[in-house]
This record gives sequence, C-alpha cells and structure tokens, in this order.
Amino acid sequence: MIQKRFMVGILAVLVSVAVAGSVHAKALMMATTTSTDNTGLLDYLAPEFTKDTGIELKWTSVGTGKALKLGMNCDVDVLLVHAPPAEKRYIKDGYAESRREVMFNDFVIVGPAADPAGVQGLTVATALSVIRERGKVFVSRGDNSGTNKKERLLWKAAGGPAPEKEAWYVQTGQGMLSTLNITAERGGYTMTDRGTYIKYSHQHGGKPPLNVLVEGGVILKNQYSVLILNSTNCPAVQKDLAQAFSAWMAGDKAQGLIADFRLLGMALFTPNAQ
Repeated sequence: MIQKRFMVGILAVLVSVAVAGSVHAKALMMATTTSTDNTGLLDYLAPEFTKDTGIELKWTSVGTGKALKLGMNCDVDVLLVHAPPAEKRYIKDGYAESRREVMFNDFVIVGPAADPAGVQGLTVATALSVIRERGKVFVSRGDNSGTNKKERLLWKAAGGPAPEKEAWYVQTGQGMLSTLNITAERGGYTMTDRGTYIKYSHQHGGKPPLNVLVEGGVILKNQYSVLILNSTNCPAVQKDLAQAFSAWMAGDKAQGLIADFRLLGMALFTPNAQ
C-alpha cells in the first residue's frame, strides 16, 4: 500500500511537471503599443484568447517604435502596433513576414474648454498651423510611438516639421495617459488616440479637463495591425503561436469582443479584419 501511494505520488509530480512545461511552452510574448494596454483592451481579450487556444498571452506595452525594435532584436514573438508606414518598411526590410489589420480608431486633438488657440472645429492641418502661429502650449509624447510618428507627419502636412526647438512645444517621453495628464496641468493641447481619451474621460467620471476640439478626416485614422516576425531573422520565434494569435484576433469572436469593448457607452476600437 505504501509503495502504491509512493508511485501515485511520483506520477502526480510527473504530471504536474509535464503540465507546467506544456503551459510554459504555450506562452506567447507580444510587444504592443501603450494604448492597447492602458485602455484595458488586452486584459479583456487575453483570458478569452487563452480559453480558446490554450496559449497564455504575455505582453510589454511600449511605444510602437520600441515595440518594432523588440521584434527586430527577437525579444518577442509577435507585435500589435499602429504605425502603418513604419510597419510596411519593417516588412520590406525583412523583420516581419506578414501584417494583418485587426482594428482601428482615430486620432483627435484635445485641449482645454477655453480653447486659447481657437482651434475647435478646424481641420487638423489648420489647427496645428494656428497653434504654431500663436505659440500655444502643445504637449507631444516625443517617444517615437505610433502616435508620435503620426503627429510628426501631421505637423509636416501643416506646413513644416514638428516644432521641437520651440519653448511652447513640450515633449514628455511618456505614454498617452501620462501625456494627457501633463497636458491638462499645462493648459495645453495634445494629440491622442480616441480609445485612450475615452479611458481618460472614464477616469474623470465622464468630465475630463480636456475636450475633443479637432477630429474627423481620413488622415486621422489610427489602424492597428498584428505583425508576425520573420523566422529567418528570428529562428527561435514561436511562429505557430504568433499565427494562432493573428488568426484569433481576425476571427469572428475576437472581432465581436473588440466591437463590444466600451466605456461611457462609447466604443474604444472598431474591428476591421478582412
């Protein structure tokens, strides 16, 4: 009897070790932008992904520029980012082998209700030109994130490069929520993705100190995509798990979950997988 119990105990240990090893082998590491994390979207999606696939999703949230660098260095298995021009160059340069669009929201310019620059209702190019001309405080993430990349493109469309040497142009080097808080403290303007702005509004009970002043237009679309790394560049990458994540994000269930993810009655992201 004692021998039998001993053998049963040994088998239980072996099974637990095997299960632990299996779970460990099925952990997918993702680099993603701060907006997918700050909004709570990943905390909402990850348990469903694990339930459906048996794969544990782990992630680090950084600016898109840093996320692309992590993929370049083979430090992660998959990317979920939002800088289409940089992503397409990334594939062309051989760091990723595929890109799948999964959802979008849009960028908006926010600022105090008093609107000292008088930009409410203007196009984004005109609004930035006015802010530049009047030297009103503009707070930039300045971190090479997808949002920062887009902002620099918009300054260019408004007639010149980002005014990085101007005293009124403040660069935080921080994520979007922190940048929104700094903008409110400075009584200035900033550009944010709408999802993070809704989260920010929710944190303030639906009455945030910053209002959406400039919005609309194709130029402000904010597309998010899953990138699968090139296994030639990163031979140790868990390509099968990355492909499973990409397929799941584009599937009906995940697309429905993304559509249903709301705060203050507003959708933070719109699914658009093909």
